[in-house]
Amino acid sequence: MTEQKTSTSLVIMAAGIGSRFGQGIKQLTSFGPSGEIIMDYSIYDAVRSGFDRVVFVIRKDLEQDFREVIGSRIEKYVDTAYVFQEKEDLPSGYSCPPMRKKPWGTGQAILACRKVVHEPFCVINADDYYGQKAFANLHDWLVDEAQKPGRPHLHRIGMSGFILENTLSAHGGVTRGICSVNDAGSLTGIRETRDITRIEGRAVVPTPDGAWEELDSSSLVSMNMWGFLPEFLDLLQSGFSDFLRENLGTGKELTAEYLLPTIVDGLLKKQEADVQVLPTSDRWFGVTYHEDVPAVKESFRKLTQDGVYPARLWG
Repeated sequence: MTEQKTSTSLVIMAAGIGSRFGQGIKQLTSFGPSGEIIMDYSIYDAVRSGFDRVVFVIRKDLEQDFREVIGSRIEKYVDTAYVFQEKEDLPSGYSCPPMRKKPWGTGQAILACRKVVHEPFCVINADDYYGQKAFANLHDWLVDEAQKPGRPHLHRIGMSGFILENTLSAHGGVTRGICSVNDAGSLTGIRETRDITRIEGRAVVPTPDGAWEELDSSSLVSMNMWGFLPEFLDLLQSGFSDFLRENLGTGKELTAEYLLPTIVDGLLKKQEADVQVLPTSDRWFGVTYHEDVPAVKESFRKLTQDGVYPARLWG
């Protein structure tokens, strides 16, 4: 009997505004030698690793731009779907505060996929480059976990772990989730650390007294690259109602965000999740600041020159 292939989806979160970038829509900025954007490389690596579907989570007002810039190319090579993250998309009985400007964070972004994603899936940011190894690790983990019997009350989650040194920007401080991992390779906690800066080859953060604290540059960090089984969407649905109930009418309703790292950390604290950290030595890079653009373009040029990617990804 032929073994049935496990379908897997790549979910790309691309609804963010990117306020620190400052010029244009960074998710649609060209970086590759043939006009490729960062998402092209993520999708290319994901398809090479075995993912057979791509789901874009976007703002409704970006749909035409997305279809023109990337959708029309990608649809020829992989099954593609679009879902819209909207601040008004709330559970029954809740309404969006009139003054709220943005959607409700990455947890709501993934929840927007609930009607189209029914298989194991990987979640990434649109404007981050992760490297092919990270996709291969997560794809294989998802396929293996999908074939195992379920464990009641324990959510199985995969997370790519990047080396801190490989994720820093040369143009300003960044926020990273520094991971604690046990001997079995499972995540025990994430410490959100802000304003991490590279100074003289060291990763440092400012202290309240104006000095600098050095961090372990070899620490594993979360870059919001996750692997989930489909039942995680049910958890997001119920958790979102709890989140709204806790925040609406408290003064926090205009800025509060339902975030994946916070959700996962809450599951860990309640011992309701086993999060397997899948280390990768690939160098992450992305566009946090507009000044990052030349370095990212040079990185893709070198990867192409070294034969990691063809000069034209799609045909």
